[in-house]
Amino acid sequence: MTFTRNMAGLLLGVALLCNAASALAAGSYAMTVYGEAPKYPANFQHFDFVDPKAPKGGSLSRASMEIGQYNYITPYADQGISVVQVNDWVYAPLAFRSLDEPYTVYGLIAQHMERDPDGLWVRFTLNPKARFADNTPITAEDVRYTFELLMTKGSLSYRQQYADVQDVVIEGPDTVRFNFKNNLNRTLALDLATMRVVPEHWWKTRDFANGGGFEPPLGSGPYRVSKVDAGRSISFARDPNWWGKDLPVSRGMYNFDSLTVNFYGDTDVARQLLQAGAFDYNREFSSSGYVVGYDSPALHDGRLQQSILAPAKPTAAQGFVFNLQNPLFQDRRVRQALTLLWDFEWTNKQMMRGFYVRQNSYWPKSEMAATELPDAREREILEPLRGQVPDEVFTQVYQAPKTDGSGYIRDKQLQALQLLAEAGWTPKNNHLVNAAGEPMAFTFLDGQGGFDRMLLPFKRTLAQIGITLNLRRIDSAQYVNRLNARDYDMIVTSFPRSGDPIVSPGRELYSLYASQSATQVGSSNSMVLANPAVDRLIDGLVQSNSRDDMVHYARALDRVLQWGYYMIPNYYAKGTPTVYQNRFGMPATQPAYDEGLNTWWEVAARPLDNQQMSAQRKLAGVQ
Repeated sequence: MTFTRNMAGLLLGVALLCNAASALAAGSYAMTVYGEAPKYPANFQHFDFVDPKAPKGGSLSRASMEIGQYNYITPYADQGISVVQVNDWVYAPLAFRSLDEPYTVYGLIAQHMERDPDGLWVRFTLNPKARFADNTPITAEDVRYTFELLMTKGSLSYRQQYADVQDVVIEGPDTVRFNFKNNLNRTLALDLATMRVVPEHWWKTRDFANGGGFEPPLGSGPYRVSKVDAGRSISFARDPNWWGKDLPVSRGMYNFDSLTVNFYGDTDVARQLLQAGAFDYNREFSSSGYVVGYDSPALHDGRLQQSILAPAKPTAAQGFVFNLQNPLFQDRRVRQALTLLWDFEWTNKQMMRGFYVRQNSYWPKSEMAATELPDAREREILEPLRGQVPDEVFTQVYQAPKTDGSGYIRDKQLQALQLLAEAGWTPKNNHLVNAAGEPMAFTFLDGQGGFDRMLLPFKRTLAQIGITLNLRRIDSAQYVNRLNARDYDMIVTSFPRSGDPIVSPGRELYSLYASQSATQVGSSNSMVLANPAVDRLIDGLVQSNSRDDMVHYARALDRVLQWGYYMIPNYYAKGTPTVYQNRFGMPATQPAYDEGLNTWWEVAARPLDNQQMSAQRKLAGVQ
């Protein structure tokens, strides 16, 4: 009896181990950064932020978010302006990043994903239905080819993001494993999962490093490029036979038969064209443009709609950035003084109609923003850096300079003069000069327009205390070249440059703030920042083993960047300002981390006024 029970227990244990091994081999349908449970279960049918019954058909055209003409299509190289929508519409990723979770991915091209318990590799098993648009199967070899192509000919950001990959192993026609150099980068497996897969058989005869020019690329996603008007517009046609259309991650999405992106060299022209019905959707970046730029009969009767989408979505940091290569800006007191002299409150009231909120963090509207004094864990992180970072990091909560909005900032000018005197700048013939007699002067380089009206008062304020600010506007192509060469004194930029917020930061921070990217072409380190303390904090964040620890490192990093005065912080909207023709339907639940444009559908071929849309909604049974 004892033998039988022991034998039964042994067999049961073996069976459990086999089942566990089998489950591990099968992999998972989803991955999260720190192994926490994903929001959606394995048997989920669709995301909460879609309407799975949304009708297919119709069209949507939009203005690009870039100013100027595009000079190539695929957005994977550092050669100028590309068509970023190709990333969503033409190429499918191994896994889809959820739009209502900080960082969770669900399988798309990858049917299963398996991560090493020790964090040293990730394995992807591909969906046998996955196809490129020419019906060629997507294979593990295509995945490896894509990775190697991005690492050798793609944007610098990929080499930084995937730097900890040791090698790529093909384990079978539909199975590929990425081995890591170490287990310190917690987001690496997910970063690889979001990689779009390109076809080796197509790209091996094309110039990937230069973006492939204007030739429509062969993709694997829900749309194909249908028409190219080089530099001006590009159209996409929905593939009704797309292999991924019935997957849970795709239901209710990609509903339009036709999509078009138009590129304009002037935002005012774009607004006028939208009012005239030339296109359907514009992401607005100007408060005045949003508030008064669309005033028209169409707006009054509802044929044109304005909405602040994704109000809970974190936003990217933005500011007037100092190029730290310029000797003028290498003294923190100088940067602090100049920060005092931009009057946001007056600018917001007089020019932006009180539309914006002042930015006080490099993680605006995020739990990662340092809005209180450091807690015990943050002090533990920061203490080894004492003496290498500003003392205020430990004792004060950063707040951007604030005025009463009257436009009279003599108190700030006096504070700035005191700081500049301490830094060695003294008055002479109505100018501030250094010990060599050189006057304080710098140039703001503008590649997009629209900032003159808020910079001219800044220029006047600076001139009142002897500082010369020059404003120079150049075209977008010149601007990209000057940006890559770090040939500027001050610019306005976002972190990242795309303007997309980072809700679960990882290796991309090396491109934004680390010493290794300070002068690398294609990096987003516009401040040319090379600070060992910042590098150490980024290392700690990337190596964090829990979201809670990552958040503490992010807050510590925020404090060091804030008190370094590396940019004059700008502002952010309370959501994403959008203007669109009133002919679309959208799900009742909006995604938390995205505007959700890919979940919309066409209701009418022409814009409807408010009464017509209300009647249409009642007819459809929508309240």
